[in-house]
Amino acid sequence: MVIMSIDLGAARTGVAVCDKGEILASPVGVIKSDYFPKIIEKIGEYCKIYRPELIVVGNPVNMDGSSGESSKKCTEFASILFEQVQIKTVLWDERKTTVIAHGMLNEVNVRGKKRKDTVDAVAATVILEDYLRYRKNKAIL
Repeated sequence: MVIMSIDLGAARTGVAVCDKGEILASPVGVIKSDYFPKIIEKIGEYCKIYRPELIVVGNPVNMDGSSGESSKKCTEFASILFEQVQIKTVLWDERKTTVIAHGMLNEVNVRGKKRKDTVDAVAATVILEDYLRYRKNKAIL
């Protein structure tokens, strides 16, 4: 199944997608906007290209598992996104994914503007990889 993931940020939103075999998660792009309708419009364009059957929205819960303002914003966004694109949408715990993405970019020495322009797409990829691991482990049990 093709699955898309979203890392909703304050100024940028990262998007990633996996192949039908759910083997490889790849960054698709970064949407530079904080305006929900604009972000959803662009995600709708990505949906026409990649045809996902499921969209995973990163949910930035607090380290203690509680929901803060960012989590509430992502929950609202996921609901609006589903209404607009009519593709099943799930929230997924994204704690530390941006930190992991920065670490990955450090390893390949990506700095400055290029880093700023790619970190959110890499974070969306990390979210998707984590979700794919969950699906595989769930299938094994």
